[in-house]
Amino acid sequence: MGERADAARNRAAILDAAESLFQRADLDHVSLERIAQVAGVGKATVLRRFGDLLGLVDALIAPRVAALQDRVRSGEPPLGPGGDPVARLHAYLDALLDFVLDSRTLIRALEHYGPYAYYANPASQFWIGELTDRIRAARPTVDAGYLAHAVFTALRADVVDYLQQHRHMDAERIRAGVHSLADPRLTDPPARPDERNPA
Repeated sequence: MGERADAARNRAAILDAAESLFQRADLDHVSLERIAQVAGVGKATVLRRFGDLLGLVDALIAPRVAALQDRVRSGEPPLGPGGDPVARLHAYLDALLDFVLDSRTLIRALEHYGPYAYYANPASQFWIGELTDRIRAARPTVDAGYLAHAVFTALRADVVDYLQQHRHMDAERIRAGVHSLADPRLTDPPARPDERNPA
């Protein structure tokens, strides 16, 4: 049986209100009460649908997570399966940084929720596991598990925000740094697929 029309409307209103607040408000001022107020529903409705603030963040970010995971699992190489291991590593780093830049407020909300929430949620476990595998394939002599966690920490949204807002580093400088962290053999990051000249 499908979702009732009023329930579907409430769910959409709650998600819209939460996304809007996460985009423009300080995280300390985003609460279930405030989201319910902006959505025009009761707090009990929000709790019933999403459980808590983390459940609401998960619902907002889930479609973006699924889209990137699909590209990683079954998309075209080098982001998808197959291709040169080094190219696969760097394509993945680009995709992860782009994901952070596009979803930074929701990721910041997740980071804000608890000290290990950024690392312990299922999406992060997938990203770290895939990063470990790609580092191991490209650089078989390094400790891939440690390096994957170190690189993933450099991709935290709060780190990226700090570097951009307080150290005045643009996205491409951060991108180059992440690439060199994962693979210091490079003097310059590889050209991204959309920047390469056609043969």
